[in-house]
Amino acid sequence: MIKYDKAFEIMKAKGITTYKIRKENIMSQSAYTKMKRNGYIDTHTIERLCKALECQPGDLMEYVPDAGDK
Repeated sequence: MIKYDKAFEIMKAKGITTYKIRKENIMSQSAYTKMKRNGYIDTHTIERLCKALECQPGDLMEYVPDAGDK
């Protein structure tokens, strides 16, 4: 599973609010909701987040194996 906890930590540290994300059209509300639920988002959204947060994709997310993965 891909987890986006790191992205939310960066947003908080940089003072990026959900209001600002929507106002500046960085990502849609549905993409934000998917991130909160550790769902899938497209690479265009990741690119826009990287630009807004001045970071690399690996700074936003991490892979965490599911319990059944070997």
